[in-house]
Amino acid sequence: MRRTSAERLPRRASHRIVAAVLGPLEPGTTVVLRGDDRRAAGTETVLVVGIGIGLAAARSVISLAADLTAPGGLPAQSATLNGSLAPGRPWIDLGFQLVFIASLLLPALLAVQLAHRSAGGVRALGLRWSTWRRDAALGLGIAATIGGLGLGCYLLSYAAGFSVTVVPADLPDVWWRSGVLALSAAANATLEEVVLVGFLLHRCRQLGWSDRRAAALSAGLRGSYHLYQGLAGGLGNLVMGYLFARYYQRNTSIVPLVVAHTAIDLTAFFGYALLAGKVGWLPAMRS
Repeated sequence: MRRTSAERLPRRASHRIVAAVLGPLEPGTTVVLRGDDRRAAGTETVLVVGIGIGLAAARSVISLAADLTAPGGLPAQSATLNGSLAPGRPWIDLGFQLVFIASLLLPALLAVQLAHRSAGGVRALGLRWSTWRRDAALGLGIAATIGGLGLGCYLLSYAAGFSVTVVPADLPDVWWRSGVLALSAAANATLEEVVLVGFLLHRCRQLGWSDRRAAALSAGLRGSYHLYQGLAGGLGNLVMGYLFARYYQRNTSIVPLVVAHTAIDLTAFFGYALLAGKVGWLPAMRS
């Protein structure tokens, strides 16, 4: 029976997002490793995730403890995501910024290299480009949904005293500012989605972990990694991390997640740079 033109229309973007996250899991095809291969894969996973995310997550936990015990508590503290590393010395500052961005990308590149040498290759990490147009559109839809909810939750949690003042961008007004902010957004997205989602979850399957257990680990690490933003920042990223993990487990793709994360960070970085101090509803860093 022929379908009508209305039946052939694509579903609304929101329906596609829900289906992607809550739809059925792909049939399991990952081979569980045994013996020496399993031990080697486990060691590689701990090292890559530990270097890329774990150390920063530990610092974030300590930072939260310091903020909670500081005079004034969380509301009196601030966290700057992109600030000057050499005030008054723009070329030295640029050098530091580029080195820091490289430090975010290297763990992700190492994860890709290790995946390239193992069964499944980089496609097992979810780096598939055959449907990049659809994935990019889906990623932008995810960004619009999560970004809007995230901003609202941050403003509410800040008003309730559960968040520090988050300063996404505090770079000097120099010629390289926009480029560094864009690179920072892409690098942060690449690190978290490649290492915490594609690499970690694929390796967990190879090690015989259940998908729910692996998703909880990925989400917990992401939440811990963002605790420097306060309790609400950690909780929000915990929830986002779990949804992103389940998306990968159902679709074996991280391209929409990288696009979504990059778009969210770009909006936060450039939006704050444009609006800070000009609108009353956006918390600004105290002088």
